[in-house]
Amino acid sequence: MLKRLLLIGMFLIPATAWAFIKPVRVVAPELAGVSCSREFICTDDTSRYQEAVALYDEALHFVNSSVGAIENKPRVTFCSTETCFQFFGLGKRSAATIGTFGIVISPRAWKPYYVRHEMIHHLQNERLGLVKVWRDPQWFVEGMAYALSEDPRPKLSEPFEQYRSQFNVWYKQVGKAQLWTKARNL
Repeated sequence: MLKRLLLIGMFLIPATAWAFIKPVRVVAPELAGVSCSREFICTDDTSRYQEAVALYDEALHFVNSSVGAIENKPRVTFCSTETCFQFFGLGKRSAATIGTFGIVISPRAWKPYYVRHEMIHHLQNERLGLVKVWRDPQWFVEGMAYALSEDPRPKLSEPFEQYRSQFNVWYKQVGKAQLWTKARNL
């Protein structure tokens, strides 16, 4: 009886998560009709694949050289349609990083600073851990991503503008060399 329950649980729990916790779908974007021509880059519009590659490569290089080295390259799904993006259940966001499992970019976020922003979140998850990032103050998590991605928008909507400002003040005090050490102590 116990073996049967364990066997049922092994299939039921992942199936339930897949159905009701849509961001979990980032681990298998191909089920959304997305093509993954390169191990880390997927898109629902293969005619835009080279554009996706250029955005990915630029963001990876930028984050590695400006913020910190990414250990494990993130898989990024570039959605050119809202239908693709909503397959992942991400609502009105422009993009999202799901732990260290993957990143999903909406049709309106095919811009270098959006991809950098999400790769910074990926790096935060790698360096600090998923639980720490989830519990860290939002001014740090989001402020860092907006500030260090060099988001060119002069004014963000609130509370994100305040987060970016607060992070910039903190970052000037700690500096790049102490960024991760001080972040662990927040």
